[in-house]
Amino acid sequence: MSTMMAPLKAALFLFAHWAFQCAVCRDVTLPDDPLFRVAGFPLSLPCSVSGYEGPRTQEFEWFLYRDNSGGRQIGVVSTRDKGFPYAPFQARVRNGEVRVERDSGDKVRLMIQRLRAEDQGKYECYTPSTDSTYQGNYSASVIVKVIPDTLQISYTRSLTGQPVPEGAELTLTCSASIQSEQLTHLSITFGKRDGAEGLGSGAGGEVSNIKEIIAIDNLLGVVPGLFYKKRYDDGEITLEKRNGEAGQGVYVMKMRAVRPDDSGSYFCEASQWILDPDRSWQKIAQRTLDIGNLTVQQLAESLSVTSAPRGEVTLQVGSPLILTCEVLGLPSEVNSGLLVQWMKRGSASGDGAGAGGVEVEVARISPDGIVSWGDDLSRASGGSLEKVAEGKYSLKLFSARPSDSGVYRCVVSVYAGRRNPGLSTPATLSQRSEGVTVNLKTKDVLVSAVAQLPRGPLLKRGNTITLICNATVTTTGPAQAQVHWLRWPIPEPILKRESDDAPPDPPVVYMPTLIATLMYNGVANIYINGSEISVDRLSAVSYRLRVHMAAPEDQGMYACHAEAWGQDPHGGWYNTGAKAESNAVTVYLYARVADLLLIPLVVGVSSALFVGIFIIATVTCCFMKRLARQRAQK
Repeated sequence: MSTMMAPLKAALFLFAHWAFQCAVCRDVTLPDDPLFRVAGFPLSLPCSVSGYEGPRTQEFEWFLYRDNSGGRQIGVVSTRDKGFPYAPFQARVRNGEVRVERDSGDKVRLMIQRLRAEDQGKYECYTPSTDSTYQGNYSASVIVKVIPDTLQISYTRSLTGQPVPEGAELTLTCSASIQSEQLTHLSITFGKRDGAEGLGSGAGGEVSNIKEIIAIDNLLGVVPGLFYKKRYDDGEITLEKRNGEAGQGVYVMKMRAVRPDDSGSYFCEASQWILDPDRSWQKIAQRTLDIGNLTVQQLAESLSVTSAPRGEVTLQVGSPLILTCEVLGLPSEVNSGLLVQWMKRGSASGDGAGAGGVEVEVARISPDGIVSWGDDLSRASGGSLEKVAEGKYSLKLFSARPSDSGVYRCVVSVYAGRRNPGLSTPATLSQRSEGVTVNLKTKDVLVSAVAQLPRGPLLKRGNTITLICNATVTTTGPAQAQVHWLRWPIPEPILKRESDDAPPDPPVVYMPTLIATLMYNGVANIYINGSEISVDRLSAVSYRLRVHMAAPEDQGMYACHAEAWGQDPHGGWYNTGAKAESNAVTVYLYARVADLLLIPLVVGVSSALFVGIFIIATVTCCFMKRLARQRAQK
């Protein structure tokens, strides 16, 4: 049995030794063939070696076996011998058209800058041995087929270089085709160079900054450039393919609204692609066509916004206020949307019409013609904002009030090339007009207010609190008072500290609570829900507040504030801005007699109940103890 196992072990040992040697033997690798490449364009053949001994930097030699050479080899180029190239390649190697580029010590690639028809054939990559023993393969070969150049590209209309207004639409058209027996794909790319005047710059010239705008790739998918993806997603840049004459594809790129940074040199690039045997797509031909230079004229250079009348306007209260906003310098060939706003700063309540304050919006008209009003919604029925001509807008307040005084400005936001922009679309440019100061001549108005608590019995809980406010308005013409009732808590007395030197605690400041309002037109507004409150007008100057079924929380300090409202010639009422505050009246609620008698009654009943419960508990406890002792004796 042992004699039979010995040959088997020897065979296994030899197989393992052979497998180990093969695992570490030299191996030269080239791409799968055949490879189809286009005449006149570069050829790149990668070659790598592995499993070798010796230095990490290996040498490589390239040979060509032409189809009609009868198997004779032609030396192309070598990494170790400058005299290696045969005559057909000597001049091309010297001028760098044919060369070897190293990716690493054991990886190189044969580069032929401009492939010729006679370059077709089988290429062999050979690596001279640095191994101790000759094992593995020292060369590999790949077949390269050179196909004719049939890639054609043209454009319909070039850019003239004339300035194009910001927001204008840009359309570029490029035609391309290929006629190949092999299955190849075509890709089209539109791009732009910043700071370049042509396809490239000469020696020492300015370096171009190339940006791809949009492309149809080799798989027929539309791919936007990195810097143009958002504009593509927003639908502002499109690319479509149309069928042209003689089988040509016509590619049309459109920019919906050009921007200043779109200035530059535009080009169209067509590329031919083929699927290699390793299932990877390779670009085998490419042509770039300069379409021309684009200069975008900025809108800010021509746009202006004016308002009329200019300077200062003085009106009587009740007179109509008409302001006009005109937008000039918009290019007629650009279809732009406009957002027009009228803003106002200051009012009659300030030191002057233009005296600081927060700027507020009076009204606006959107690009789609919708008018909306600012915080004062009452103006929607007392005014209008409309487009009276192209680029001209009119704001009308039918009956001006004192609160309408201030500095008015027209603010125009231009959406260049976008007639109906989205809500999130930023404006191309916003510009403001000069201010128009509007002054309102107001009548002299004097207002006074006095609050009083009518004499009567002491107020107790559950009674009705009655307060009178005598408010007078002295002016010419119709006028009414609008009365507000307010309440503060009764302030607590200030307690001194134990140390005479220590300052007393500062008094607590309470904010008033608005209780009720009697409007100038007789409408009453009640603002507190916990109490039964009513307000009315007793006479032309006397106003009454009543708090029914008064509770402890209704006591406090009461006051009335009066505002003067005037009537304009059109019958509309407006706040004149004149007002007065009355004195404060203290209201304190005393306890009722029934409440005072109830206290000793409750205390007496509670005491008697407590004593009774205590006696019963004591007697019960003693009785239970005696009963327990009697049972124990028995």
